[in-house]
Amino acid sequence: MTHRLGVLDGDGIGPEIVPAAVRVLDAGLAAAGAEPVEWVPLPVGAAAIETHGSALPDVTVETLDKLDGWLLGPHDSASYPAEHRARLNPSGFLRKHFDLFANIRPARAFEGTPALVPGLDLVVVRENTEGFYADRSTYRGTGEFMPTKDVAIAMGIFTRPAIERIARQACELALRRSRHLTIVHKANVLRTTTGFFLEICREIAADYPQLGVDDFHIDAMTVHLVRHGADFDVLVTENMFGDILSDLTGELAGSLGIAPSINASYERAMAQAAHGSAPDIAGRDLANPTAMIASGAMLLDWLGAREAAERVEQALRTTVARGTRTADLGGAAGTVAFTDAVVATIGAAT
Repeated sequence: MTHRLGVLDGDGIGPEIVPAAVRVLDAGLAAAGAEPVEWVPLPVGAAAIETHGSALPDVTVETLDKLDGWLLGPHDSASYPAEHRARLNPSGFLRKHFDLFANIRPARAFEGTPALVPGLDLVVVRENTEGFYADRSTYRGTGEFMPTKDVAIAMGIFTRPAIERIARQACELALRRSRHLTIVHKANVLRTTTGFFLEICREIAADYPQLGVDDFHIDAMTVHLVRHGADFDVLVTENMFGDILSDLTGELAGSLGIAPSINASYERAMAQAAHGSAPDIAGRDLANPTAMIASGAMLLDWLGAREAAERVEQALRTTVARGTRTADLGGAAGTVAFTDAVVATIGAAT
């Protein structure tokens, strides 16, 4: 079947890396003999503020509701005018609005690149809708408040249904990989909240006797990842811990520029690179599009176009292994040249 997918370029390097991802995904689909995607461009970010008066216009959200998924480029919400900064950023809003509860963030070192942890190949499975992100964990998105001018409080929300479904997603993923699940928490201090997370994850994991299951405190986990990250497979954790850990694992694998992710519900998915908008290099043909391309490949896989996804992933790895790399990986290729090389690699493999 033909899938309709949204294209939201975003800010900073977004208008460079998102079109690069579209090119590569189209090449992967064609090489696999799959139906082409119908791409639906939609306004978002600073450009949308200028044209529609909102970083995430109603027309964008309404159209996304009719699509199978979308590519979301990075946003630079910190640079938006004050009235727009006060609102939930586009990514946070879309995750909350569409209940994209599973944020899957792989970290895998590339052959021949300067990975801080050689052989790293793991996935952070992050609960995406509650936890310690107060702007997403309450009905009106107001989980932070100040009872007096000298006191600020943020709520962390943990519910059984949300923990059960992310734990099950992590277990299912671990079954398809090396069958090793690690639960990351802070139950020695945050006993009621992350202790609850740990308890329920253990309950769900008990339904998967094929898995080896262990757990670590979040602070200890950072040390273990730096020292022997290649020993881990699937990590499951709450929202904020997962955000922090996946940035760490992306860098340990070699660069945040190769760190992909997908945000999924049971009905739809959003591909989004784990890195930011990098406004300092925007428009200079310096950005590494790998994370955005790999995020798109994850979206194809989620949609069932697995052969196309595999061709894209393999082409990325082959291109880098042959020495065509962007500056963050020690190479000299620009965004366009790297994208050209990946497309050519896909074509040569058919």
